[in-house]
Amino acid sequence: MINVLVVDDSAFMRKMIGDMLDSEPDIHVVARARNGKDAVEKSLQYKPDVITMDVEMPIMSGLEALTHILKSHKIPVIMLSSLTKTGAETTIRAMELGAFDFIAKPSGSISLDIDKVKHELLDRVRIASKVPLSKLGKISVRSEPLQISATQAQAKPTHTIVAIGTSTGGPKALQTVLRQLPENFPFPIMIVQHMPKGFTKSLAERLNSLCEIGVKEAEDGEILKKGIAYIAPGGYHLKVRGVGTSVAIRLDQDELVSGHRPSVDAMFMSLADAKVKRVIAITMTGMGSDGKKGLIQLKESLHTIAIAESEQTCVVFGMPRAAISTQLVDEVADLDSIASTLMKHC
Repeated sequence: MINVLVVDDSAFMRKMIGDMLDSEPDIHVVARARNGKDAVEKSLQYKPDVITMDVEMPIMSGLEALTHILKSHKIPVIMLSSLTKTGAETTIRAMELGAFDFIAKPSGSISLDIDKVKHELLDRVRIASKVPLSKLGKISVRSEPLQISATQAQAKPTHTIVAIGTSTGGPKALQTVLRQLPENFPFPIMIVQHMPKGFTKSLAERLNSLCEIGVKEAEDGEILKKGIAYIAPGGYHLKVRGVGTSVAIRLDQDELVSGHRPSVDAMFMSLADAKVKRVIAITMTGMGSDGKKGLIQLKESLHTIAIAESEQTCVVFGMPRAAISTQLVDEVADLDSIASTLMKHC
């Protein structure tokens, strides 16, 4: 039985989410809390397996409560956030501080269509309950970015494109990897992080403020430039097309691929059809198998170096496991070593 603490300042939402979870035979809501202070006290009293936490609350916010809870004992915390700019920014910060994952409320803080996220919430709670507690917590990153030679830095942007795919645990993983890359990193980086619209922009802005390389939300038609990481906007596939001797971004809202939009498979498959000499494909922590089909296509089509995150450091070893199962992965690396593994191929 998975014991859950539900935290929300809205009595309506506490009942809605609590009843939704309690209706499942393997989940039991042990308590409900009305604010962050109440959540901290009840987390100590009931010692739940998983906590669902509203981001914006009076007395003590979800962010403050998360910090207090993770200081005393590690519990997987799933943040529930409104689709506002402030909500998105706070959620990204919560992921840095050690939240397991987040779910976007469909339309504001109080919503009758919370049922739309029922499947997603149940999925997250079940997976969170199985995550080793050692994998929860703040990001620790080496203080200085890795160095690259002047010769390596002069590589042509269209020679190699780095493509990274990730899902659950991705915001922390991306920060760990990208913060280690130097300002003169010689290739463009394309990133698919499974995340709703609005949150990807906040993620890009946060990473850009922390990294030496540039990080931005991808825009349709822009030319890929070295030393810039482009994050797929929520709700859009991130693809490429040739423009003369350059490569440009193509965003579309075609059908879901492998259950997602943006999809890692869609990005990898688009690169497989592009006129680039080499792709470095990196698969990191995440549920499911998105990226597996695309990796096979990449390997069949052009020179591809495939790197996967190790089971030891993945929050969820789903997508990397699927990539490794193809027997096409060249290197498996712990999260802290992915950047240095990538730099070897510059």
